[in-house]
Parts: sequence; structure tokens; C-alpha cells
Amino acid sequence: MNIILYGINNCDSVKKARQWLAAQAIEHQFIDFKKQAPDENLIRQWLEQIELAQVLNKRSSTWRGLSIEEQAQAETTSGAIALMMQYPNLIKRPLLQHAGGIALGFDAALYTQLFCE
Repeated sequence: MNIILYGINNCDSVKKARQWLAAQAIEHQFIDFKKQAPDENLIRQWLEQIELAQVLNKRSSTWRGLSIEEQAQAETTSGAIALMMQYPNLIKRPLLQHAGGIALGFDAALYTQLFCE
């Protein structure tokens, strides 16, 4: 099973997810958005499995720092994708890509259900 965890290294939720995966000896690849921003194709793949409103984190400080004009771009899928490519911190973290789909945020109970049952 190819497991990829996306996020930023200093995010508390990402740290918890990485620690949980390591404690369970679950092999995974970690991709830091600050070192490797997602491209349009990858974001579109995510959006085939999960709604844009769940992926785009409008509660983030990055979102609040955007101008009104930039925030308005998120009204269309292509505009939201462009924003997430430019500002990867707008993507809900961590984003876990696994054989069964996508999981957003860290939830130990969900991770247990996905990998330990």
C-alpha cells in the first residue's frame, strides 16, 4: 500500500500524524508543501475524491491574509486550485493519501480504522 502524507513539517497536526504512523510502523512517504508544492494534476486528483470545501482551509491564517480579490478566486474550482498551488498552506493538513482514498486532518481513531483493523 502506497501511503503519502502531505503537509508542513512544523504543523502540530502533521507532527501527530507522523508520530502515529511511525509508532505503528506504517511505512509512508512525507511530502512537505514548503519544499514541494502540489501541482494542478495532483490537486485535481484529490478533488475527484473529496470536496473542494474540505480541502481548502478558509480558517487558516494564510486565507485571512489574502486580499478580497484573491479570496474571490476560490469561488471557482480552477481559481481555488491556482490559490492552493501558490499558497499550499491553504490546503487542510495533514492530507493522507492511502489505498482507500483521502483523509484530512489527524484523527487517531480514523487512522486506526484505516490501518490497524
